[in-house]
Amino acid sequence: MIDVPATVCNVAKTAGATQWLADLPALVADIARDWSLRVGRTYADATEAFVAEVVREDGTPAVLKLLVPRESVAANEITVLRLAGGDGCVQLLRHDVERGALLVERLGRSLHQLALPTRRRHEILCDLAARVWRPAPDCGLPNGAAAGRRLVEIILSTWDALDRPCTERAVDHALACARRRIEAHSDERAVLSHGDVHQWNALEAPGGFKLVDPDGLLIEREYDLGVLMREDPAEQLAGGAEERCRWLASRTGLDATAIWEWGVVERVCNGLQCVEVDLQPYGREALAVADRVASDEEVFA
Repeated sequence: MIDVPATVCNVAKTAGATQWLADLPALVADIARDWSLRVGRTYADATEAFVAEVVREDGTPAVLKLLVPRESVAANEITVLRLAGGDGCVQLLRHDVERGALLVERLGRSLHQLALPTRRRHEILCDLAARVWRPAPDCGLPNGAAAGRRLVEIILSTWDALDRPCTERAVDHALACARRRIEAHSDERAVLSHGDVHQWNALEAPGGFKLVDPDGLLIEREYDLGVLMREDPAEQLAGGAEERCRWLASRTGLDATAIWEWGVVERVCNGLQCVEVDLQPYGREALAVADRVASDEEVFA
């Protein structure tokens, strides 16, 4: 028997991957045999994959990750880790794209577990994101326009399916921001991006931190900072989103408006997805921030 976190089960069911859940014990056993692994503790805080500590045949500790099967998810993550080569991201040791399996180096505690002050956490995450950013033409990852269209599709379908858990104004605001970012996409400015830079995805490593669980995009740099705009919804309910955006822009020398707009889109999309898989109270809080931001009379500029 293996322990599968409730959120992973919910994500698999939402993705129509119930058979994958049923087959997961056998898949873990097959990978362990094929890669000569001894499987240990399951990571209880995993959300989109079965993740467990393992020990390789030579005694080296590592982590096994088996992704919930969804189109291109495993291939995109493998592409980012391969291109990053351990710089800013976890080192990829082995992979099997057909089985959605990755073997990566074992790292330490997450920024979330360390509970660092918000500003210090953001400094670390900005620096990590920048280490990943690099030209990567023709690598096969989705570009910024495709990413924006996908986010629009998720927002529209999920909002209705969940009986509209946030205001129509918040959704309209997110869709308008998404359209502007889609139109602004430029292949010349696009870089390899992690795509999900936040405190749960930054783990202690020798000499600092590394990112795990990349989504993988070829997109403007501001997108990764937009993800930071969606985080800490309980804190942002009290205000401060505008100040956070301006600080991120100043810290990185990037465009504040682009950061803000990606943040609006990510906040609504991610909030809806968290409600869908019952990742609470985060989902409710994120959508409450989206409602507040959309209702503000002052337009960010």
